Amino acid sequence: MSDIPDSLCYLNGEFGALRDMKVSVLDRGFLFGDGIYEVMPVYGRRIFRFDDHMARLARNLGKIRIPNPLSSADWLAASRRVIEAAAAEDQLLYLQVTRGVAPREHTMLPDLTPTVFMMTTPTRAATPEQRHQGVACITARDFRWERGDLKTTSLLGNVLARQMSADHGAVETILFRNGMLTEASSSNVWIASEGALLGSPKSEHVLEGIRYEVLRELCEEEGIAYNLRPLSEAEVRAADEVMLSSTSKEILPVTRIDGELVGHGAMRGKPGPVYARLYEAYQRAKRAQSI
Repeated sequence: MSDIPDSLCYLNGEFGALRDMKVSVLDRGFLFGDGIYEVMPVYGRRIFRFDDHMARLARNLGKIRIPNPLSSADWLAASRRVIEAAAAEDQLLYLQVTRGVAPREHTMLPDLTPTVFMMTTPTRAATPEQRHQGVACITARDFRWERGDLKTTSLLGNVLARQMSADHGAVETILFRNGMLTEASSSNVWIASEGALLGSPKSEHVLEGIRYEVLRELCEEEGIAYNLRPLSEAEVRAADEVMLSSTSKEILPVTRIDGELVGHGAMRGKPGPVYARLYEAYQRAKRAQSI
């Protein structure tokens, strides 16, 4: 247990040291991965786009028929207590709600009390080198289940996909289903083409990242065309720029895919101008849109 930190966490209405908290082995989150989670970025102890994360949490809980156990105000109060107790100014706040404790039975038994958990960890920010030089990705067939839109704790497919890139010294695995882009193992994927930002449309195969709306707003501010439409693998490989977005990555340039350089001409293999503008706009937004 010595490798588990003693930072403050929240479990079922109680605050305590992370290393001391316990969950029943009959919790459906442990047995089935039957739960929903959220990860929120915290900048200077302020939560970025809190209301958007709360709305997505509520949507996902509703889709798998778990009642939201806390009001938005209660979520915020508990979050702030955990955040203030942590040492780091910039953090990743993790929330998880499972269906609760019950005998092992696949059916969704009624009237269970959801298990509610919250913790925070220091932000794992991209390095200056990654932002200056870009990062490498690999590609793979999207072999995960059909409900990628659900932010569930059942993440084995994503874990296997991410490990594939880790085994190749890359930061992400970009996934394609029937030759069309879905997302990466733990990121949304974007391309820039002729100055426009393009992303996969929302569907059951793609998790609607909070940065979908963030990037739409930033593109509007910056005068960058923004469009969601099906993107083929060939379009991704031929793009002027490729980018990842997620809670921890914010927006990150991809400059190599399967060993091949991304882009064209003088910008081949380098972070491009659309990324540069969006990254700077993102830095302004995260200071202005955190509570």
